[in-house]
Amino acid sequence: MKRITILGSTGSIGVQALQVIERLGWQVVALTAHSNTALLHEQVRKFNVKHFACGNAEEIANCAAIPCDIVLNAIVGIAGLRPTVAALEAGNPVALANKESLVAGGHLVMALASAKGLPILPVDSEHSAIFQCLHVGDIVLDVPGDRGRSPLRKLILTASGGAFFGKTREELTHVTAADALCHPTWNMGAKITVDSATLFNKGLEVIEAAWLFGMHVDDIDVVVHRQSIVHSLVEYNDGAVLAQLGAPDMQLPIQYALTYPARLPMPAQRLNLAVAGTLTFEAVDHDTFPAIELCKTAWRRGGLACAALNGANEAANALFRQGKLGFLDITPMVEQAMLAIPAGDPRNLEDIFAVDNAARQSIKNYALRIMH
Repeated sequence: MKRITILGSTGSIGVQALQVIERLGWQVVALTAHSNTALLHEQVRKFNVKHFACGNAEEIANCAAIPCDIVLNAIVGIAGLRPTVAALEAGNPVALANKESLVAGGHLVMALASAKGLPILPVDSEHSAIFQCLHVGDIVLDVPGDRGRSPLRKLILTASGGAFFGKTREELTHVTAADALCHPTWNMGAKITVDSATLFNKGLEVIEAAWLFGMHVDDIDVVVHRQSIVHSLVEYNDGAVLAQLGAPDMQLPIQYALTYPARLPMPAQRLNLAVAGTLTFEAVDHDTFPAIELCKTAWRRGGLACAALNGANEAANALFRQGKLGFLDITPMVEQAMLAIPAGDPRNLEDIFAVDNAARQSIKNYALRIMH
């Protein structure tokens, strides 16, 4: 029996996490949502939850700090950063599906987790795959930050390519949000699905992987794998490459994060390679989709640059979904906003949120100039 808190319980990851928890027969300590009060109240009643919050940032952070066995953070965007910190400060381990916590606040979050001796367990399918490849059988492989001594040569994240894989820049000139939301394999929220189309989602995952596994972004590659069956790979110095494969089902990485180090039975769709047939892998078209390289540039510049990049992308993504920004405008606008912010590591959360606000305002200003 474990006691679990879920932040963002009404989203895709949160709903699936509750299905996992119900199957395991565990206790739900607290639930939070952004705005879906009807579904939240339904979940509260079903799981007999005493602590819950909807929309109020302070209350959500308070829920994250309630003592439990693990906090699953499935909040979308920078709004998930403060609850991640609150959970760690309270001594709660974190299962992380909120990549922005590490993209914008990796310097602070990882230092806090280390000081508290608490794990951050990845929930994103790509990072879970890497985590699983690094924990083979009973052998736990250390991944030191020293690139010269690490047994790893590189991490390889797989990308579906999103809705526009194979398109030219000319073909992307007039695409709409509705076009971008047609993801080939995963059913995700609107923001993440658009990020998948721009490849910002994969760029942010590169930054997250750098923090989680102590790797330099130059040692993290991305390959397009349209079938979403190979979730990511790890290459060692001797040339061995380990991969984690499975059907595109988020319940597996969710359950593994919650039950780690145990592997418990799960009635999931099983991978049949004969039925799956050919698996394909292709290089990323960085000229048409430059977001991954921009994310690596932000990481090299320092923590505040990543916070600026993340805030700018959230704002540009939202404007595109509202029909106020063209698809091809997103990445160059994010780059301008990121480069306008002084680099360096944040001293505290206030530094991060100040930069986040400044980057968002920059995007709004750019968009206003374009519209006029």
